[in-house]
Amino acid sequence: MGLSSPPAIYRNLAITGAHSQESPSLGPPAPVRAWDLRTGRLAWTFHTIPQPGEINHEVWQGDQWVDRAGANSWGLMTVDEGQGIVYVPVANPTTDFYGADRLGTELYGSSLVALDAATGKLKWYFQTTHHDNWDYDLTSPPALVTVRRNGQTIPAVTQFTKQGLLFIFDRVTGKPIFGVEERPVVSDNPLAGDVYWPTQPFPVKPRAISRNTFSASEVAKVTPEHEKYCRGLLELDGGAMTGGPYAQYGPRPRVIFPGWTGGGNWNGGAFIPDLGYLVLPTQDHGMLNKMVKHPTIPNMYVRRPPDGAPPSMGTNFWDGDKGWPCQQPPWGELVAVNVNTGDIAWRVPLGSYEELDKLGVPKTGTLNRAGPSPRLAAWCSSRVPSTPDSGRSTPARARSCG
Repeated sequence: MGLSSPPAIYRNLAITGAHSQESPSLGPPAPVRAWDLRTGRLAWTFHTIPQPGEINHEVWQGDQWVDRAGANSWGLMTVDEGQGIVYVPVANPTTDFYGADRLGTELYGSSLVALDAATGKLKWYFQTTHHDNWDYDLTSPPALVTVRRNGQTIPAVTQFTKQGLLFIFDRVTGKPIFGVEERPVVSDNPLAGDVYWPTQPFPVKPRAISRNTFSASEVAKVTPEHEKYCRGLLELDGGAMTGGPYAQYGPRPRVIFPGWTGGGNWNGGAFIPDLGYLVLPTQDHGMLNKMVKHPTIPNMYVRRPPDGAPPSMGTNFWDGDKGWPCQQPPWGELVAVNVNTGDIAWRVPLGSYEELDKLGVPKTGTLNRAGPSPRLAAWCSSRVPSTPDSGRSTPARARSCG
Protein backbone atom coordinates (compact mmCIF):
# COMPACT_ATOMS: atom_id res chain seq x y z
CA MET A 1 0.00 0.00 0.00
CA GLY A 2 1.35 3.40 -0.90
CA LEU A 3 0.96 6.48 -3.07
CA SER A 4 1.90 6.18 -6.74
CA SER A 5 0.60 9.63 -7.75
CA PRO A 6 0.48 13.04 -6.10
CA PRO A 7 -2.70 14.01 -4.23
CA ALA A 8 -5.35 16.22 -5.75
CA ILE A 9 -5.89 19.51 -3.90
CA TYR A 10 -9.28 21.08 -3.25
CA ARG A 11 -9.34 24.08 -0.92
CA ASN A 12 -7.87 22.80 2.37
CA LEU A 13 -8.11 19.12 1.40
CA ALA A 14 -5.50 16.74 -0.02
CA ILE A 15 -7.35 13.91 -1.77
CA THR A 16 -5.39 10.67 -2.10
CA GLY A 17 -5.75 7.41 -3.95
CA ALA A 18 -3.42 4.48 -3.41
CA HIS A 19 -1.23 1.90 -5.00
CA SER A 20 -2.24 -1.60 -3.84
CA GLN A 21 -1.38 -5.20 -4.65
CA GLU A 22 -2.44 -6.81 -7.93
CA SER A 23 -2.37 -10.34 -6.52
CA PRO A 24 -3.51 -12.32 -4.68
CA SER A 25 -7.19 -11.35 -4.68
CA LEU A 26 -7.51 -10.55 -1.00
CA GLY A 27 -5.60 -7.83 0.80
CA PRO A 28 -5.91 -4.24 1.99
CA PRO A 29 -8.73 -2.31 0.30
CA ALA A 30 -7.81 1.03 -1.25
CA PRO A 31 -10.46 3.72 -0.65
CA VAL A 32 -10.14 7.34 -1.72
CA ARG A 33 -9.49 9.64 1.25
CA ALA A 34 -9.34 13.36 1.88
CA TRP A 35 -7.08 14.88 4.54
CA ASP A 36 -7.43 18.30 6.15
CA LEU A 37 -4.20 20.17 5.40
CA ARG A 38 -4.66 22.42 8.43
CA THR A 39 -5.13 19.68 11.03
CA GLY A 40 -3.83 16.51 9.37
CA ARG A 41 -7.08 14.73 10.20
CA LEU A 42 -9.04 12.44 7.91
CA ALA A 43 -11.88 14.50 6.39
CA TRP A 44 -13.76 11.86 4.39
CA THR A 45 -13.49 8.38 2.90
CA PHE A 46 -15.06 6.98 -0.25
CA HIS A 47 -15.06 3.18 -0.54
CA THR A 48 -14.27 2.19 -4.13
CA ILE A 49 -15.70 -1.23 -3.25
CA PRO A 50 -19.07 -0.33 -1.67
CA GLN A 51 -19.58 -1.51 1.89
CA PRO A 52 -22.85 -2.90 3.33
CA GLY A 53 -25.48 -0.16 3.41
CA GLU A 54 -23.75 1.89 0.71
CA ILE A 55 -25.18 2.42 -2.76
CA ASN A 56 -24.24 -0.32 -5.28
CA HIS A 57 -23.03 -2.75 -2.63
CA GLU A 58 -25.65 -5.18 -3.91
CA VAL A 59 -23.81 -5.77 -7.19
CA TRP A 60 -21.23 -7.81 -5.27
CA GLN A 61 -22.11 -11.47 -4.84
CA GLY A 62 -21.97 -13.00 -1.39
CA ASP A 63 -18.86 -12.00 0.50
CA GLN A 64 -16.68 -11.45 -2.57
CA TRP A 65 -16.34 -7.79 -1.59
CA VAL A 66 -14.67 -8.63 1.75
CA ASP A 67 -10.96 -7.72 1.87
CA ARG A 68 -10.93 -7.29 -1.90
CA ALA A 69 -7.75 -5.63 -3.08
CA GLY A 70 -7.51 -3.39 -6.12
CA ALA A 71 -10.26 -1.03 -7.31
CA ASN A 72 -7.76 1.64 -6.38
CA SER A 73 -7.10 5.07 -7.85
CA TRP A 74 -3.38 4.86 -8.53
CA GLY A 75 -3.33 7.32 -11.45
CA LEU A 76 -4.07 11.03 -11.43
CA MET A 77 -7.34 12.57 -10.24
CA THR A 78 -8.68 15.85 -11.62
CA VAL A 79 -10.46 18.58 -9.63
CA ASP A 80 -13.02 21.00 -11.05
CA GLU A 81 -12.75 23.77 -8.47
CA GLY A 82 -15.72 25.70 -9.88
CA GLN A 83 -18.10 22.74 -9.66
CA GLY A 84 -16.50 21.38 -6.47
CA ILE A 85 -16.10 17.94 -8.03
CA VAL A 86 -13.14 15.56 -7.99
CA TYR A 87 -13.03 13.05 -10.86
CA VAL A 88 -11.46 9.77 -9.79
CA PRO A 89 -10.25 7.13 -12.28
CA VAL A 90 -10.54 3.72 -10.59
CA ALA A 91 -8.66 0.48 -11.36
CA ASN A 92 -10.08 -3.02 -11.66
CA PRO A 93 -10.43 -5.29 -8.62
CA THR A 94 -7.81 -8.02 -8.18
CA THR A 95 -6.79 -10.27 -9.73
CA ASP A 96 -6.33 -8.71 -13.13
CA PHE A 97 -7.08 -11.48 -15.64
CA TYR A 98 -9.30 -14.05 -13.90
CA GLY A 99 -12.57 -13.18 -12.21
CA ALA A 100 -14.11 -16.37 -10.81
CA ASP A 101 -14.02 -14.98 -7.25
CA ARG A 102 -15.34 -11.51 -8.22
CA LEU A 103 -18.37 -12.25 -10.39
CA GLY A 104 -20.62 -9.50 -11.71
CA THR A 105 -19.89 -5.93 -12.76
CA GLU A 106 -17.68 -5.22 -9.69
CA LEU A 107 -18.42 -1.57 -9.04
CA TYR A 108 -16.60 0.75 -8.83
CA GLY A 109 -13.90 -1.16 -10.61
CA SER A 110 -12.71 0.32 -13.93
CA SER A 111 -14.98 3.33 -13.47
CA LEU A 112 -14.76 7.09 -13.60
CA VAL A 113 -16.24 8.28 -10.30
CA ALA A 114 -17.32 11.89 -9.67
CA LEU A 115 -17.33 12.87 -6.00
CA ASP A 116 -18.28 16.00 -4.11
CA ALA A 117 -14.78 17.24 -3.36
CA ALA A 118 -15.77 18.72 0.01
CA THR A 119 -17.63 15.68 1.39
CA GLY A 120 -16.67 12.63 -0.69
CA LYS A 121 -20.33 11.94 -1.51
CA LEU A 122 -20.98 10.16 -4.81
CA LYS A 123 -22.36 12.41 -7.55
CA TRP A 124 -22.18 9.98 -10.50
CA TYR A 125 -20.11 7.18 -11.93
CA PHE A 126 -19.56 5.46 -15.27
CA GLN A 127 -18.02 2.00 -15.62
CA THR A 128 -15.89 1.74 -18.76
CA THR A 129 -15.28 -2.05 -18.47
CA HIS A 130 -17.63 -4.58 -16.89
CA HIS A 131 -16.09 -7.58 -15.10
CA ASP A 132 -12.62 -6.44 -16.14
CA ASN A 133 -10.41 -9.42 -17.12
CA TRP A 134 -7.99 -7.31 -19.19
CA ASP A 135 -6.39 -5.02 -16.57
CA TYR A 136 -8.14 -2.13 -18.31
CA ASP A 137 -7.97 0.01 -15.19
CA LEU A 138 -8.38 3.75 -15.64
CA THR A 139 -5.05 5.53 -15.28
CA SER A 140 -5.14 8.53 -17.61
CA PRO A 141 -6.11 11.72 -15.76
CA PRO A 142 -9.61 12.94 -16.65
CA ALA A 143 -9.44 16.07 -18.80
CA LEU A 144 -11.74 19.07 -18.30
CA VAL A 145 -12.94 20.43 -21.64
CA THR A 146 -15.69 22.67 -22.98
CA VAL A 147 -18.04 21.26 -25.63
CA ARG A 148 -19.96 23.60 -27.93
CA ARG A 149 -22.83 21.70 -29.49
CA ASN A 150 -26.31 22.49 -30.77
CA GLY A 151 -26.00 26.09 -29.60
CA GLN A 152 -25.03 25.03 -26.06
CA THR A 153 -21.81 25.36 -24.09
CA ILE A 154 -21.34 22.23 -21.98
CA PRO A 155 -18.66 21.84 -19.27
CA ALA A 156 -17.41 18.33 -19.97
CA VAL A 157 -14.91 15.79 -18.66
CA THR A 158 -13.20 13.20 -20.82
CA GLN A 159 -11.74 9.82 -19.90
CA PHE A 160 -9.19 8.13 -22.15
CA THR A 161 -8.85 4.37 -21.60
CA LYS A 162 -6.26 1.66 -22.06
CA GLN A 163 -8.53 0.12 -24.69
CA GLY A 164 -8.11 3.29 -26.75
CA LEU A 165 -11.64 4.63 -26.20
CA LEU A 166 -12.43 8.25 -25.34
CA PHE A 167 -15.57 8.88 -23.30
CA ILE A 168 -16.93 12.45 -23.10
CA PHE A 169 -19.36 13.26 -20.25
CA ASP A 170 -21.29 16.23 -18.94
CA ARG A 171 -19.23 17.17 -15.88
CA VAL A 172 -22.25 17.67 -13.60
CA THR A 173 -24.66 14.92 -14.66
CA GLY A 174 -22.30 12.29 -16.04
CA LYS A 175 -24.43 11.95 -19.17
CA PRO A 176 -22.39 10.84 -22.22
CA ILE A 177 -22.53 13.76 -24.64
CA PHE A 178 -22.29 11.67 -27.81
CA GLY A 179 -23.98 8.57 -26.45
CA VAL A 180 -22.68 5.17 -25.37
CA GLU A 181 -23.78 1.76 -26.66
CA GLU A 182 -23.60 -1.57 -24.87
CA ARG A 183 -22.32 -3.88 -27.60
CA PRO A 184 -22.02 -7.69 -27.43
CA VAL A 185 -18.48 -9.07 -27.10
CA VAL A 186 -17.35 -12.62 -27.80
CA SER A 187 -16.25 -14.97 -25.01
CA ASP A 188 -14.67 -17.82 -26.98
CA ASN A 189 -11.64 -18.75 -24.84
CA PRO A 190 -13.29 -19.61 -21.50
CA LEU A 191 -11.71 -20.44 -18.17
CA ALA A 192 -13.44 -22.70 -15.68
CA GLY A 193 -15.36 -20.90 -12.95
CA ASP A 194 -15.46 -17.46 -14.55
CA VAL A 195 -18.63 -15.86 -15.93
CA TYR A 196 -17.89 -13.24 -18.57
CA TRP A 197 -19.99 -10.13 -18.99
CA PRO A 198 -21.77 -10.33 -22.38
CA THR A 199 -21.52 -6.63 -23.36
CA GLN A 200 -19.13 -3.72 -23.01
CA PRO A 201 -19.70 0.05 -23.35
CA PHE A 202 -18.51 1.81 -26.52
CA PRO A 203 -18.81 5.56 -27.13
CA VAL A 204 -20.82 6.33 -30.26
CA LYS A 205 -18.28 9.10 -30.87
CA PRO A 206 -15.39 9.31 -31.16
CA ARG A 207 -14.62 5.95 -32.70
CA ALA A 208 -11.76 3.89 -31.23
CA ILE A 209 -8.60 5.97 -31.21
CA SER A 210 -6.19 3.01 -31.17
CA ARG A 211 -6.27 -0.52 -32.57
CA ASN A 212 -8.69 -2.82 -30.71
CA THR A 213 -8.82 -5.81 -33.07
CA PHE A 214 -6.22 -7.97 -34.79
CA SER A 215 -6.07 -10.62 -37.49
CA ALA A 216 -3.13 -12.55 -38.93
CA SER A 217 -3.37 -10.46 -42.12
CA GLU A 218 -2.23 -7.43 -40.11
CA VAL A 219 1.25 -8.71 -39.23
CA ALA A 220 3.94 -6.05 -39.64
CA LYS A 221 5.84 -6.01 -42.94
CA VAL A 222 8.42 -3.32 -42.17
CA THR A 223 11.17 -5.82 -43.08
CA PRO A 224 10.95 -9.41 -44.39
CA GLU A 225 12.85 -10.67 -41.35
CA HIS A 226 10.51 -8.96 -38.92
CA GLU A 227 7.44 -10.33 -40.71
CA LYS A 228 8.88 -13.87 -40.51
CA TYR A 229 9.67 -13.45 -36.81
CA CYS A 230 6.16 -12.21 -35.99
CA ARG A 231 4.40 -14.89 -38.02
CA GLY A 232 6.47 -17.41 -36.09
CA LEU A 233 5.09 -16.06 -32.81
CA LEU A 234 1.54 -16.66 -34.05
CA GLU A 235 2.39 -20.33 -34.69
CA LEU A 236 3.67 -21.05 -31.18
CA ASP A 237 1.94 -23.42 -28.79
CA GLY A 238 -0.67 -24.72 -31.24
CA GLY A 239 -1.35 -21.35 -32.87
CA ALA A 240 -2.62 -18.07 -31.48
CA MET A 241 -6.24 -16.92 -31.52
CA THR A 242 -6.98 -13.37 -32.68
CA GLY A 243 -10.11 -11.19 -32.82
CA GLY A 244 -11.49 -8.42 -30.69
CA PRO A 245 -12.40 -5.96 -29.38
CA TYR A 246 -12.38 -7.36 -25.84
CA ALA A 247 -10.95 -10.70 -26.96
CA GLN A 248 -10.63 -12.92 -23.89
CA TYR A 249 -7.46 -14.25 -22.33
CA GLY A 250 -7.83 -17.99 -21.86
CA PRO A 251 -6.15 -21.41 -22.05
CA ARG A 252 -5.30 -20.95 -25.75
CA PRO A 253 -2.65 -18.35 -26.65
CA ARG A 254 -4.19 -15.17 -27.95
CA VAL A 255 -3.24 -11.78 -29.35
CA ILE A 256 -5.08 -9.05 -27.43
CA PHE A 257 -5.37 -5.42 -28.62
CA PRO A 258 -4.76 -3.26 -26.80
CA GLY A 259 -2.87 -5.06 -24.05
CA TRP A 260 -2.78 -3.84 -20.48
CA THR A 261 -0.34 -1.06 -21.42
CA GLY A 262 -2.75 0.55 -23.94
CA GLY A 263 -3.98 2.35 -25.99
CA GLY A 264 -3.94 5.09 -23.41
CA ASN A 265 -2.05 4.79 -20.15
CA TRP A 266 -0.57 7.43 -17.83
CA ASN A 267 -0.67 9.98 -20.61
CA GLY A 268 -3.36 12.63 -20.50
CA GLY A 269 -4.44 15.03 -23.21
CA ALA A 270 -3.84 18.68 -24.10
CA PHE A 271 -7.00 20.72 -24.69
CA ILE A 272 -7.01 23.60 -27.18
CA PRO A 273 -10.13 25.67 -26.30
CA ASP A 274 -10.13 27.85 -29.43
CA LEU A 275 -10.34 24.81 -31.69
CA GLY A 276 -12.15 22.47 -29.34
CA TYR A 277 -9.41 19.89 -29.91
CA LEU A 278 -8.25 17.35 -27.32
CA VAL A 279 -4.83 16.10 -28.44
CA LEU A 280 -3.87 12.64 -27.18
CA PRO A 281 -0.72 10.54 -27.52
CA THR A 282 -1.65 6.90 -28.03
CA GLN A 283 0.09 3.63 -28.75
CA ASP A 284 -0.92 0.32 -30.33
CA HIS A 285 0.60 -2.24 -27.97
CA GLY A 286 -0.67 -5.81 -28.05
CA MET A 287 -0.15 -8.85 -25.87
CA LEU A 288 0.34 -12.53 -26.76
CA ASN A 289 -0.60 -14.64 -23.75
CA LYS A 290 -2.39 -17.64 -22.40
CA MET A 291 -3.75 -18.44 -18.94
CA VAL A 292 -2.40 -21.35 -16.88
CA LYS A 293 -3.23 -22.65 -13.43
CA HIS A 294 -1.33 -20.97 -10.62
CA PRO A 295 1.44 -23.26 -9.34
CA THR A 296 0.52 -22.85 -5.67
CA ILE A 297 -2.85 -21.07 -5.28
CA PRO A 298 -5.85 -23.37 -5.83
CA ASN A 299 -8.58 -22.26 -8.25
CA MET A 300 -6.45 -19.45 -9.64
CA TYR A 301 -5.07 -18.77 -13.13
CA VAL A 302 -2.21 -16.51 -14.17
CA ARG A 303 -1.06 -15.01 -17.46
CA ARG A 304 1.96 -16.49 -19.26
CA PRO A 305 3.58 -16.26 -22.72
CA PRO A 306 2.91 -19.17 -25.09
CA ASP A 307 5.19 -22.19 -24.85
CA GLY A 308 8.36 -21.68 -26.87
CA ALA A 309 8.24 -17.87 -26.83
CA PRO A 310 11.60 -16.06 -26.91
CA PRO A 311 12.48 -14.75 -23.41
CA SER A 312 12.72 -11.17 -24.72
CA MET A 313 9.10 -11.29 -25.91
CA GLY A 314 7.73 -11.40 -22.37
CA THR A 315 3.97 -11.31 -22.83
CA ASN A 316 4.09 -8.58 -25.50
CA PHE A 317 3.33 -9.15 -29.17
CA TRP A 318 6.64 -7.80 -30.42
CA ASP A 319 10.32 -8.44 -31.05
CA GLY A 320 11.57 -7.61 -27.58
CA ASP A 321 15.20 -7.38 -28.68
CA LYS A 322 14.43 -4.61 -31.16
CA GLY A 323 11.37 -3.13 -29.47
CA TRP A 324 9.40 -3.42 -32.73
CA PRO A 325 5.72 -4.36 -32.39
CA CYS A 326 4.40 -7.19 -34.57
CA GLN A 327 1.36 -5.47 -36.11
CA GLN A 328 1.41 -3.10 -39.05
CA PRO A 329 2.30 0.50 -38.07
CA PRO A 330 1.52 3.07 -36.89
CA TRP A 331 2.73 1.89 -33.49
CA GLY A 332 2.26 5.25 -31.77
CA GLU A 333 0.36 8.37 -32.79
CA LEU A 334 -0.64 11.89 -31.83
CA VAL A 335 -4.39 12.20 -32.33
CA ALA A 336 -6.59 15.31 -32.22
CA VAL A 337 -10.27 14.82 -31.34
CA ASN A 338 -12.77 17.61 -31.98
CA VAL A 339 -14.85 17.45 -28.79
CA ASN A 340 -17.54 19.65 -30.37
CA THR A 341 -18.33 17.05 -33.04
CA GLY A 342 -16.83 13.83 -31.65
CA ASP A 343 -14.77 13.40 -34.83
CA ILE A 344 -11.05 12.77 -35.16
CA ALA A 345 -9.62 15.95 -36.69
CA TRP A 346 -6.17 14.60 -37.52
CA ARG A 347 -3.65 11.96 -36.52
CA VAL A 348 0.08 11.58 -37.18
CA PRO A 349 2.69 8.92 -36.31
CA LEU A 350 4.55 9.93 -33.15
CA GLY A 351 8.23 9.02 -33.12
CA SER A 352 10.39 6.71 -35.23
CA TYR A 353 13.12 4.07 -34.96
CA GLU A 354 16.52 5.19 -36.18
CA GLU A 355 17.35 1.79 -37.65
CA LEU A 356 14.10 1.75 -39.66
CA ASP A 357 14.67 5.33 -40.79
CA LYS A 358 18.00 4.23 -42.27
CA LEU A 359 16.20 1.50 -44.20
CA GLY A 360 13.80 4.04 -45.70
CA VAL A 361 10.79 2.67 -43.84
CA PRO A 362 8.08 5.35 -43.49
CA LYS A 363 7.75 6.76 -40.00
CA THR A 364 6.18 4.06 -37.83
CA GLY A 365 5.56 5.88 -34.58
CA THR A 366 6.82 4.39 -31.33
CA LEU A 367 5.37 3.06 -28.10
CA ASN A 368 4.93 5.98 -25.72
CA ARG A 369 3.20 7.02 -22.50
CA ALA A 370 4.17 10.69 -22.29
CA GLY A 371 1.74 13.58 -22.01
CA PRO A 372 1.50 16.19 -24.78
CA SER A 373 2.55 19.82 -24.61
CA PRO A 374 -0.45 22.15 -25.06
CA ARG A 375 1.74 24.60 -26.98
CA LEU A 376 2.99 21.90 -29.37
CA ALA A 377 -0.53 20.50 -29.76
CA ALA A 378 -1.82 23.94 -30.75
CA TRP A 379 1.04 24.42 -33.22
CA CYS A 380 0.37 21.04 -34.85
CA SER A 381 -3.33 21.83 -35.13
CA SER A 382 -2.56 25.15 -36.81
CA ARG A 383 -0.82 23.24 -39.60
CA VAL A 384 -3.81 21.02 -40.40
CA PRO A 385 -7.03 22.28 -42.01
CA SER A 386 -10.22 21.03 -40.39
CA THR A 387 -11.34 17.94 -42.34
CA PRO A 388 -13.96 15.22 -41.86
CA ASP A 389 -12.97 12.15 -39.85
CA SER A 390 -11.20 10.03 -42.46
CA GLY A 391 -9.67 7.09 -40.64
CA ARG A 392 -5.94 6.68 -40.28
CA SER A 393 -4.90 9.16 -42.95
CA THR A 394 -1.96 11.41 -42.16
CA PRO A 395 -2.38 15.07 -43.19
CA ALA A 396 0.77 15.99 -45.09
CA ARG A 397 1.17 19.35 -43.36
CA ALA A 398 1.08 17.71 -39.92
CA ARG A 399 3.67 15.00 -40.41
CA SER A 400 6.42 17.08 -38.86
CA CYS A 401 4.39 17.11 -35.62
CA GLY A 402 5.23 13.44 -35.07
